[in-house]
Amino acid sequence: MSFPQQKALDSTTWLLTDGHAGNVRQAAALARALGVAAPVTPALDPAAPWRWLAPRRLPGAARAFGPAFAAALAGTIPALAIGCGRQGALATRLVGARGARTVQVLDPRIDPRHWDLVVAPSHDRLRGANVVPMLGSLNPVDDAWLADASARFPALLALPRPRIVLLVGGPTRHAPWTTAALQVLLARLRERIRAEGGSLLATVSRRTPAPVAACLREGLRDMPGLLWDGAGDNPYAGLLACADRLVCTPDSVNMLSEACATAAPVFVLDPGCASGRIGQFLGALQDRGRVRAVGDGSLPSFAAPALRETARVAAEVRRRLWPQPVDGDGAWRC
Repeated sequence: MSFPQQKALDSTTWLLTDGHAGNVRQAAALARALGVAAPVTPALDPAAPWRWLAPRRLPGAARAFGPAFAAALAGTIPALAIGCGRQGALATRLVGARGARTVQVLDPRIDPRHWDLVVAPSHDRLRGANVVPMLGSLNPVDDAWLADASARFPALLALPRPRIVLLVGGPTRHAPWTTAALQVLLARLRERIRAEGGSLLATVSRRTPAPVAACLREGLRDMPGLLWDGAGDNPYAGLLACADRLVCTPDSVNMLSEACATAAPVFVLDPGCASGRIGQFLGALQDRGRVRAVGDGSLPSFAAPALRETARVAAEVRRRLWPQPVDGDGAWRC
């Protein structure tokens, strides 16, 4: 079977997600790593009953995502479809049935044989001949992405060093860290900066509770640096680019994966409170020496390779879907 050259994938790659930021980010990161500069993102409008049981394929599933997607499905089918999340997995199945190559990101919770490849976190323990395991989650953070962020946020790089950046999510059932633990950490960091210099920067997420945000506002008061509390332009990329130390709460695989994709030492607040899959992920990062517990807040420097799973996964997708170019017509065949 013949597939187009890489440059042709720009107009013949679809990204299929439910629109949730984390799913969009992972699908887009894989497309970017594959060299796809302008993928097509058909809108999905999940409808009952199909959305309830996605990615299982019920009768009439071509109507599962509304008339616009049904029309797209009846038209020119892409060479490659990348889905992420349950709704994206069903949409990718439908496109795959029309002849597209399909890559599903995240465990679809049904047999992976319905896709050409399934890219799933190692802590999900999904196995199969077409499963590509990864440590953490896909993300766009690499040297070029960080250089671009540095250029867009020069004011952050002008702040006094060392620049300590806190990435703060929210407590969850499997990572029940406390506001009190964060308060203790902030008090220690304030003491350190007053004694030794430097800057303290922080950002919240959509899941950050109001008391935690208030704790951050108090902890960063009168400190060199900044707090992004959700208002105005999001400096998240610049924070990753400028950080000399990164401190993360233990509740988000995506946030930890992106922090670990930088070259900065990464510290985790109360990693021992994490259990389940997030606990397994944190354990794997600690075993690799990529993260350390916050401890007494001294945050000593340490060297560890940046976690760049997206590039590795993209190389594996290329190897499996387009094993070798064929001389003469420039097409990829497998």
